[in-house]
Amino acid sequence: MSILDDWTRQAIDELGLDPAVLDQRLVLDVARDVAHGVTRPAAPLGTFLLGVVVGRGATPTAAAAQLTKLAQQWPERGPGQ
Repeated sequence: MSILDDWTRQAIDELGLDPAVLDQRLVLDVARDVAHGVTRPAAPLGTFLLGVVVGRGATPTAAAAQLTKLAQQWPERGPGQ
């Protein structure tokens, strides 16, 4: 197992969550898409927002698709951003 997998398993246990609630690849893909499409600091904010909206009942794949689409449509970053 990788360090990421080990940490994720421990975090899920620590927070008392059902491991089935996490689609690790989906979350990492959203973080990547937002980091590359917007700016790196937006990645954790994007994944946090994904968690909030899923916690409110949204489907994870639909919410991830919305965030990815927004990131892909984001205006290009200028120099130094």
